[in-house]
Amino acid sequence: MDLVFDVGSANSPYVDWIWRTRSEKPGAFTSAAASNWELVITTYNGKTMIAVRGPETKASDADFPADAEFFGITFKVGTFMPQLPLKTLLDRQDAYLPRASRNSFWLHGTRLELPTFDNADVFVNRLIRQELLVRDPVVEATIQGRRPDISLRALQYRFVQATGLTHKLFQQIERARSAVSLLEGGTPIVDTATELGYFDQAHLTNSLKRFIGKTPAQIARKTTPT
Repeated sequence: MDLVFDVGSANSPYVDWIWRTRSEKPGAFTSAAASNWELVITTYNGKTMIAVRGPETKASDADFPADAEFFGITFKVGTFMPQLPLKTLLDRQDAYLPRASRNSFWLHGTRLELPTFDNADVFVNRLIRQELLVRDPVVEATIQGRRPDISLRALQYRFVQATGLTHKLFQQIERARSAVSLLEGGTPIVDTATELGYFDQAHLTNSLKRFIGKTPAQIARKTTPT
């Protein structure tokens, strides 16, 4: 069973998108590697949990219960919470934030109201004002292909601090996700490998199996009209 997501944009340079979904029946899916991190609010059996979910460095199996609601804020790469190192949250080692009341929770000594799909921008702006959420311009510049005027060692340190990932691993994940987009758009497997700089088709296959959990043929086949 597939979850159907309601996805919206956010008026903040710190956020990639916001999303929400609801499960009617229990199910499972393959969670692909992702460079972003998220704040995820889950409501299930009358209880609400607030989790900070770090990037995922490989594809993994995930499941969900019936009658659960999920709401998430997905942050741009290079945005982070200084109090919660992302490198400790990789691959679903989520940090669960303590509740302060029915409609609020604690984050580093600050009491915050639970955000909703409709007021996510207000919530994010408060995090920024209180310096609970920051951006690293050096990391942003690196992602955009500009080389900052700092040493390679300093760049590597700041990249891990801001993303939880090494720059090389970030590039591998993003290249795999770009390959999915090309394959889903109808680009042949061999052309996809060549365009994205993979050594050969086998290299592409190994990358997609690791980061996406599917082979190029499986991805292409899913989008081929019948």
